[in-house]
Amino acid sequence: MDNAFQWSASYSVKVEEMDDQHKKLFEIIRELYTAMRAGHGKDVMGEVLRRLVDYTVLHFKAEEKLMEKNGYPALAAHRAEHKALTDKVVTYKKDFDSGTAAMSLELMTFLQDWLQSHIKNIDQKYGDFMNEAGVH
Repeated sequence: MDNAFQWSASYSVKVEEMDDQHKKLFEIIRELYTAMRAGHGKDVMGEVLRRLVDYTVLHFKAEEKLMEKNGYPALAAHRAEHKALTDKVVTYKKDFDSGTAAMSLELMTFLQDWLQSHIKNIDQKYGDFMNEAGVH
């Protein structure tokens, strides 16, 4: 899992603004992972999860706005995927805040799957469409 939270060109969606935002998501999640590995996950988890939720909402809005502006045909499905991901992260944050969830490998596995699966299987589909619309 050590390399799971490292940005690489294989994650590029070919839209600079979105790639930059994805890099920021990697950075936030990597911070959480590093703290967990050092035994400080619980100390920083609340704050990092809050930043992750906030940045995820910001990123998804920006991505959806870009798709809407350029007439991306799979916007509705993409928006539904974003809602499901946001709901899961928000629920985990609420559970953590209430003391019913702890820093766990389960969360890190979810975040890893989210980054790899969502970006590579869902987000990369819009790259060529956006490029053809003149968005790089």
